Amino acid sequence: MFRKEIRDEIDILASPEDVWKALTDFDAFRDWNPFIRPVVGEAVEGVRLRVQMRPPGGRAVAFRPTVTKVVPNRELRWKGRLWISGLFDGEHIFEIEPQGAERVRFVQREAFSGLLVPFMAKSIDQALSGFEEMNMALKERVEAGGEEANGSRSPQ
Repeated sequence: MFRKEIRDEIDILASPEDVWKALTDFDAFRDWNPFIRPVVGEAVEGVRLRVQMRPPGGRAVAFRPTVTKVVPNRELRWKGRLWISGLFDGEHIFEIEPQGAERVRFVQREAFSGLLVPFMAKSIDQALSGFEEMNMALKERVEAGGEEANGSRSPQ
């Protein structure tokens, strides 16, 4: 079984609660998130989501992952697969790590596994660029106080 993990992190000047609120407000992703949009469903363990990711320079990919872990203000995970388990699976992980008063480190990572991992290297690398874009957009949104953070940006 082949494995690969990608990861990006960013420090955000906000409370874990504010970051969590933006991260789990899936309906608002269209307004600010350049990488993951839309997400249909709820951040509840066992719920199957509809997710579309559009990495920079790549084409949109839609899939139906299942939420596997929800720890409010700390961690959200979902796991998806391509056709059958073991072919190309991905567990997407969002972590909010408190770094003191009103400051967090936001970590976004994905662990890929399966027979097709070596053949999907370009797509995986494009996803990392998407992580970077999303993390920066989340930082801008939360630090500016929510919806008004996107006032001068146009969705991609």
